Amino acid sequence: MAFAAEKLQSDDSLLDTYSATVADAVDRIGPAVCRIERIGAGGHGSGFVIAQDGLVVTNFHVVGDARAVRVTTPDGAAREGRVLGRDPDTDIALVRADGSFADVAPLGDSKRLRRGQIAVAIGNPLGFEWTVTAGVVSALGRSMRASTGRLIDDVIQTDAALNPGNSGGPLVSSAGEVIGVNTAMIHGAQGIAFAVASNTANFVISEIIRFGRVRRAFIGVSADTTNLPRRAALLSQVSTSTAVRLRSIEKNGPAAKAGLKEGDVIAAIDGRPVTGVDDLVRLLDAERIGRETVCTVVRRSGVSQVVVTPVARS
Repeated sequence: MAFAAEKLQSDDSLLDTYSATVADAVDRIGPAVCRIERIGAGGHGSGFVIAQDGLVVTNFHVVGDARAVRVTTPDGAAREGRVLGRDPDTDIALVRADGSFADVAPLGDSKRLRRGQIAVAIGNPLGFEWTVTAGVVSALGRSMRASTGRLIDDVIQTDAALNPGNSGGPLVSSAGEVIGVNTAMIHGAQGIAFAVASNTANFVISEIIRFGRVRRAFIGVSADTTNLPRRAALLSQVSTSTAVRLRSIEKNGPAAKAGLKEGDVIAAIDGRPVTGVDDLVRLLDAERIGRETVCTVVRRSGVSQVVVTPVARS
């Protein structure tokens, strides 16, 4: 009887700790979460403020081709916002809302994520205002097809329940940091939802702020983050424990023409370590278009240097 009482008390303590962790994360990020509505076009989704001057992150499919949106904060204040730029290939859009905002939710470092970590989704699902769901990070470095048909790389898989309207809202870690932008769920599957990793979102936002669009070099691959054995790291002359494994190669693309194959592991590009898919996305910037780029490739036969010439992504 005493054992049962002790166990019950222990379970209550664990539940209280879990609840407090989720509640603290929501208290920190929730006030910056917005409802996004297209003006005159119908439809709504979620977003979150990342800067006090009114920069708001959401999904491309939430704003579509709208030029103006209505941004409503949890206190009920509604403001007009204009779409600064959109990137269909990652389903990310950036909005500038009128006025200043006291509450912000800056993007954290998704590279530090671990599977099993608590993940909290905040948004406006099914028309319900500012709803919270919680789960765990199920997988990292996934690829998911965007509305353009391109693959979005560096996607976080979570079992935090998402519904229509959650799109564009933040996925939050137990430390109260935004680790992803909720983007979709698989219809017909149970408990599988996705978010674009915060590091990828950060890259896209920086490009939109500087150029109004995202400039990319394209080599025609999809990839996942993978472990890099120590011997392979030494042979590759990198000091990292992870790299990217190529899942598929686009026929007649630059990677295929250079001789890259499914299953190849890219450990570095032009001598710079590629520790994850976000590094691959970031390193393949516009500066590499039309320029010979050396990929350090790990295969069963050993380590080799493969020269790829990226093209402009259409």
